[in-house]
Amino acid sequence: MVAVLAGLLAAGARSGAQAQQPISSGQPAASTSGWTFDITPYVWFSTINVDMNLNLPPALGGSVSTSTSAGFGDILSHINFGAMVAADARYDRFSLLTDFLYLNAGGVGSNIKSVNFRDQAPILISKSLETSAGIRLSVPIWTLAGGYTVAQGDWGNFDAIAGFRYLGVHGTLNYSLALTLTGPRGNGATFGGVGGVSGDAGIWNGIGGFRGRILIQDTGFFIPYYFDIGAGGSNLTWQIASGVGYQTRYADLSLTYRYLSFEQGSGSIVQNLNIRGPMIAATFRF
Repeated sequence: MVAVLAGLLAAGARSGAQAQQPISSGQPAASTSGWTFDITPYVWFSTINVDMNLNLPPALGGSVSTSTSAGFGDILSHINFGAMVAADARYDRFSLLTDFLYLNAGGVGSNIKSVNFRDQAPILISKSLETSAGIRLSVPIWTLAGGYTVAQGDWGNFDAIAGFRYLGVHGTLNYSLALTLTGPRGNGATFGGVGGVSGDAGIWNGIGGFRGRILIQDTGFFIPYYFDIGAGGSNLTWQIASGVGYQTRYADLSLTYRYLSFEQGSGSIVQNLNIRGPMIAATFRF
């Protein structure tokens, strides 16, 4: 179980990217094949904020603007399924990193901001008119990037990275409203009372950035950092994380703070989505 969907940059033991190889010299760990691998399960104690435009029935046309904000406790109490894992492969100065998180939660508290009939001004909905409104969210986020170690030494390492990130969102809002709005098409269709609306989107973005770790000499501790930024399906997406980690011979433990954001246009199904909060991770090498 996990929260949805680690401040400065990303997650040495993983956060939106992955943890750098934990070797006290700051150099990639040696292996007979020249390859090193690691995998990092993690738990993100996050808060999620998402603004969406969900589709009205075709007889009405238009959308319903919703706003949802849920903390870790709220997500945990409504979660159906969640998974969070990152992995990394490295050969000499080259690396390939991936990060995947998935959240499926139902009945999360939400509110309707406005009803937007096509070619008409938005109709604002007062929260006092909502008897109830709960949203079911399904959110997979996948990052894949290649990296190259630009600099490394006893102090740590600095990698440049480039790749892509995918955001998928499916939302279904069930509501009970103390009002009824007649649609503009003259066909008798109405919005209000008890009902539901839904919408989904798949958004691809290219990203570029950097990652690495700063070693605290003779202590076993290190400071992981990560940053990326990009665009494509989004007007802007970016991620930043940092924290503290401790390296052992076989695994790393880390505590980081991570912030991930997607910013869309007003006409998009997903207008804005951000996930933020502390994260704990364990990185296993082989």
